[in-house]
Amino acid sequence: MTDTAQPATPVKSVKGPAAYFPSIEKKYGRPVAEWKDLIRTSPLTRHMELVTWLKTEHGLGHGHANALVAHTLAEDSSGR
Repeated sequence: MTDTAQPATPVKSVKGPAAYFPSIEKKYGRPVAEWKDLIRTSPLTRHMELVTWLKTEHGLGHGHANALVAHTLAEDSSGR
């Protein structure tokens, strides 16, 4: 008996900070774009200052805050 089942189509997995985005939206109830807008309009500019601000003022966990800040700052530095 030969297995004729076709392998599942490979799904491109999201890596890096963006991998956190679905759980961030689910847990905190805001779209990622809204978090990025908050980061961009904050008077803070340094990575860890922004992470601490998201944690203390908005209740995000460290990993989620770090992912949002890292992705936003990387976008901004690449001219996106």
